[in-house]
Amino acid sequence: MGRKLQRFVGVIKDKASLTKATLVSPPSSSAADLAVLRATSHHHPSSPPHPHHIAALLSFGHGARPAAAALSSSLSSRLLSTRDPSVALKSLLSLHHLLRSAPFILLDSLFSSLLPKASGRHTRSPLLLSSFPLGPDPVSWSLSSCVRWYSRLLELRIILPNPSSDLADWVSSLLTRDLISELDTLTKFLAEAFSPPELPDGNRLLAEVMRVVNEDRITAENGIAIRLGEVRERIDPVGFGDAVELVFVLRRLEEHRPPSDARWMDDDGQRRFWTEVKEVREKVEEVVVRREKEERAVSRERGVSASDRFGVRTGEVVLFGSNRWVKQ
Repeated sequence: MGRKLQRFVGVIKDKASLTKATLVSPPSSSAADLAVLRATSHHHPSSPPHPHHIAALLSFGHGARPAAAALSSSLSSRLLSTRDPSVALKSLLSLHHLLRSAPFILLDSLFSSLLPKASGRHTRSPLLLSSFPLGPDPVSWSLSSCVRWYSRLLELRIILPNPSSDLADWVSSLLTRDLISELDTLTKFLAEAFSPPELPDGNRLLAEVMRVVNEDRITAENGIAIRLGEVRERIDPVGFGDAVELVFVLRRLEEHRPPSDARWMDDDGQRRFWTEVKEVREKVEEVVVRREKEERAVSRERGVSASDRFGVRTGEVVLFGSNRWVKQ
């Protein structure tokens, strides 16, 4: 009964907000507020935003910059003000669609609105929802947990490297340091995408969230695979420090490999992807071991073994040769 009452109150609030947006707000923000309210209403809490409501949001990217800014501000305010997990999930899902498909002018406004402000309508990031209130019953608890997880995922989503039709050419032009950095960013996103909370069945809103997240997960995996192919091309000349960092990134990626009985691990593409990760990581580890042996050989040629330079006199350089990080 409590949930029904809460839903009824939410619907009444939506109607009041619609009336206010129609009668009181300036024309530019009024249209944006109406579009956001319709896409993220309390009505039908287990249904995702209708495609024509998402299309209405995307249309703000085809006009003037003030219209795009008004929509970004309205969506951010909706995220910051709501305590209803279904409304928050609809807002995050709407944002996700915009991040995937919005024209540049709207994307630019969205990125600006997601940053914390010193003053104004919101002073913290709308995606800072780690303390979103957990509901009093199991269903609300699951939905609120999903809000927390989804907001973390979108924080990583907005900094992902842009996929493009000429991705292989782009990757081949990167410096090795930048290549490793992009792999690290994609790995963090993939790790979060593989770690959703336990979700109830039969909720179409949650099913749509997972569908869109899994599409982005596959895109991230493809991006990682292309970058791993570039790593194979650069293995021999890669430096010791870069090789060590690359091993850590690939190990972290492997730590989040789904169990073999996960539903998507039946796919041949998934098996090939994780086999490629393992093979590249092993090859890079071989490079690290070889580089360390080469450095020791150089030290011996200079007449001082790296392992002998330990605390002989005050002020001497102390070096430690160690293979502890190499997986046995």
